[in-house]
Amino acid sequence: MKPIIEFCASNMHHGTGSLMKKLEQNPDFDVIEYGCLGNCGECYLAPFGLVDGEIIAASTVEELESLIMEAIERQQAEREALDRLIDDM
Repeated sequence: MKPIIEFCASNMHHGTGSLMKKLEQNPDFDVIEYGCLGNCGECYLAPFGLVDGEIIAASTVEELESLIMEAIERQQAEREALDRLIDDM
């Protein structure tokens, strides 16, 4: 299952547009842009995105990219651990 990375069009003033375009180039990700993700407070304050529904925010776009990649790896490890647990039942 590909991770879904979502960006808010209203957050692009923080520079998330370039990150979104970069992540779109990776065929292992589903990247989606919405007009609004309903996180207006977060959107106003800092660069942010959602990774499989989890809010990821940072001070800079570069930090956001790093945190998004960490979230993808962590979520994948959690899914794999859950799958192993279910298989053992």
